[in-house]
Amino acid sequence: MHKIKVTQVGNSLGIVLGKELLERLRINKGDILYWHETPAGIEISPYDPEFAEQMKQAEEIMRHNRDSLKKLSE
Repeated sequence: MHKIKVTQVGNSLGIVLGKELLERLRINKGDILYWHETPAGIEISPYDPEFAEQMKQAEEIMRHNRDSLKKLSE
């Protein structure tokens, strides 16, 4: 288990993520993180569940309309 210290950032509080954690999460300055509650606590991730659902729906449409999309690309 690793510790992350909470620090003052202006009038707010923030956490500093070390280089190793940033690399493991594959995040950079300006990236957006998402959080949600789990039975084990709060989970913070760069994974956007809303975007993932949109991609799943797009893949279904493309799979269902494969022949039509192929004709359109010709």
